[in-house]
Amino acid sequence: MKTKIILLAAALYTSVSFAQKLKGSDTVLPLGQKEAESYMKSNKAAKVTVTGGGSGVGLAALVDGTTDIAMSSRKMKMGEKMKLQEAGKTSKEITIAYDALAVIVNPANKVNQLTREQIEGIFTGKIKNWKEVGGEDLQIVVYSRESSSGTYEFFKEHVLNNKNYASSVLAMPATGSIIQSISQTKGAIGYVGLAYIEKEVKDVKVSYDKGKTFIGATMETAKNKTYPIIRPLYYYYLTTVEKTVKPFVDFCLSAEGQKIVEQVGYVPLSK
Repeated sequence: MKTKIILLAAALYTSVSFAQKLKGSDTVLPLGQKEAESYMKSNKAAKVTVTGGGSGVGLAALVDGTTDIAMSSRKMKMGEKMKLQEAGKTSKEITIAYDALAVIVNPANKVNQLTREQIEGIFTGKIKNWKEVGGEDLQIVVYSRESSSGTYEFFKEHVLNNKNYASSVLAMPATGSIIQSISQTKGAIGYVGLAYIEKEVKDVKVSYDKGKTFIGATMETAKNKTYPIIRPLYYYYLTTVEKTVKPFVDFCLSAEGQKIVEQVGYVPLSK
């Protein structure tokens, strides 16, 4: 009888430990969902739930213990590390894929390429009309992710050279709403992860050498690193739950998991 109780307790513990939550980056969201789907198919006892909200939201949930894995499209900030430290927690950072960040416009826009300096000018409010960058006489409507987004942070740091976004920039809560807004607004511009590029929008070629070469965001240019706006995508988890989350994380890093990365539209880790 005692053995039966112990076995039953072990079985209950196992089934509980298979329930996992992922929360955070909107960029990582479609990848996290697909990985979870495939993982649960081959691990019937597993239950993995995946929700977005932005990198900052995911990392805050990690700190307060309401998620097992924080999905992030940026590195953890010093302030977030300090909060973990104060709570007596330590975390682990895993790079799960790479992403090319594409600059997108409405398909009716005749502008097909922009230099980094021109993009900076547009997002900081110095350039306000498309005719200033070779387009028609049309006001530029700028869309961005909101400040809790890792994509917002990364774009500010690596494309705007840490300059502030203009106050006129329209902050959107999710990547999907940026796509929708740009597809409906002729003068619009914004930025999204490679996996989000759809026919309703057009990505512009980008130059990081003052206009000598312009490269578009594709799987090929992201893989060979010729496209200039590339970033790692992360999972963060607490070391205390490593045993619970490791099977899922290992699956994401496996050959099968990395195949899903490419299927979703992101760049797999080179083996």
